[in-house]
Amino acid sequence: MELHQQVNMLGQDLQRRYGEKIHKLSLHGAFTCPNRDGTLGRGGCTFCNVASFVDESAQVLPIAQQLQARAKEADRARRYLAYFQAYTSTYAEVAYLKQMYEEALGAADMVGLCVGTRPDCVPDAVLDLLAGYQAQGFEIWLELGLQSANDATLHRINRGHDYRAYESAVLRARARGLKICTHLIVGLPGEQAMDSLATLQQVVSTGTQGIKLHPLHVVAGSTLAKAWQAGRLPVLTEADYVDAACAMIRHTPPEVVYHRVSAAARAPTLLAPAWCENRWSAMVAISRALSRLGPQGSALDRPFVFTPVPRRQA
Repeated sequence: MELHQQVNMLGQDLQRRYGEKIHKLSLHGAFTCPNRDGTLGRGGCTFCNVASFVDESAQVLPIAQQLQARAKEADRARRYLAYFQAYTSTYAEVAYLKQMYEEALGAADMVGLCVGTRPDCVPDAVLDLLAGYQAQGFEIWLELGLQSANDATLHRINRGHDYRAYESAVLRARARGLKICTHLIVGLPGEQAMDSLATLQQVVSTGTQGIKLHPLHVVAGSTLAKAWQAGRLPVLTEADYVDAACAMIRHTPPEVVYHRVSAAARAPTLLAPAWCENRWSAMVAISRALSRLGPQGSALDRPFVFTPVPRRQA
């Protein structure tokens, strides 16, 4: 079975509702982050190097020009979601955000926005702005980078906020009718891969409507890179990631939308694990495992008992 037959994936969710393929176009709004500019700290989260997943050169280009370039890369889609991905895409004056967002929404083939940000950077004025676009009929997803619901882990990776900040952002956004996608990282320092299941259950309980899963990458330029190079950081195996992802998916209500179930980092920025250069291998393994274990939501009616995914013999 195909992955989208076992998991409620965003692409298929959009196609059902819009009657055609909708493609996300990643944009760079030249934002920064309070964990980098000195407001909260400098250096950012220990795992972060935006260059591993974003073309930093794009930030000097106007939004319209970025959209034109990204649309050429889109696979057989005629309509799009503008995805403000890099850094903290609500961390600016509302007037600047309005200019950025409306330049993207002004494209004739745009159906809405996905806005990536931190839970502690969504004041009510920003939520009101996004809710206004949704009231006009645009598809709006507020993507919150949480990574873990464990406050000790959040402190360890230098996030600069706690779970209560996430909870507040979700409740205030949901009160305005906005949809939330929560980013989670499996394999963070101090956590076992399966610890992410507890995080998944907590964010679902808080009210997220979307999930984006990432395996932990060690990328050049990050604080974790130094620990890995010194031999102090074990890396996540693909097998452990597949086990954790499958457990999380099977304990997720079917109506929650998965925006991603794995991710890759760009070489040569990626240092470890090597399997993260290609997200497709993990996605295929997840799909095969779910075919045996059961699809999204299939484990909700029973207590969690971890069963490792059967491995193929070498």
